[in-house]
Amino acid sequence: MNLPNSLTIIRIILIPIFVVILLVRIRYGDYIAALIFSVAALTDSLDGYLARKRREVTTLGVILDPLADKLLVTAALISLVELSRIPGWTAIVILGREFAVSGLRAIKAEQGIVIPASWMGKLKTISQIAAILLIILEKSFEQVFSFPLGLWMLYLAVAITVLSGIQYFYNFRISDSK
Repeated sequence: MNLPNSLTIIRIILIPIFVVILLVRIRYGDYIAALIFSVAALTDSLDGYLARKRREVTTLGVILDPLADKLLVTAALISLVELSRIPGWTAIVILGREFAVSGLRAIKAEQGIVIPASWMGKLKTISQIAAILLIILEKSFEQVFSFPLGLWMLYLAVAITVLSGIQYFYNFRISDSK
């Protein structure tokens, strides 16, 4: 067990804690949930960076890291739908893309081809994390913004998510025809 894999496991452990704090009505719960979500999201960048820098990329890490990312975003989106803070269709579109791209990756992996994350996939992740954080903290921003900033960021994240999914399918089609 190396440090990058430990960070990934910590991210997975933080997910149910984040969900409980977000869903249970406690004082400052949104702030605590946002902090936990932020820490979990930051470990995503940190574990990958450390694994590459320290040359500690492992099979466990290659499998667990994207799974942990999907679990974190999925848990957040489902919780926000449950709290009626986001429309269900946005969660369905985002999660549908994740399942579809994971399926494509699995098919290519069987053929011995690894489909790496694209710059658009990374932008998708950043936009989703930003949208989720803004929505969690939106009550704090009500005085500053006269429009639902978090929801608009979520719509932008949905658009980027769809476009990045199209990019993966396009690249899969091209590489499949070779």
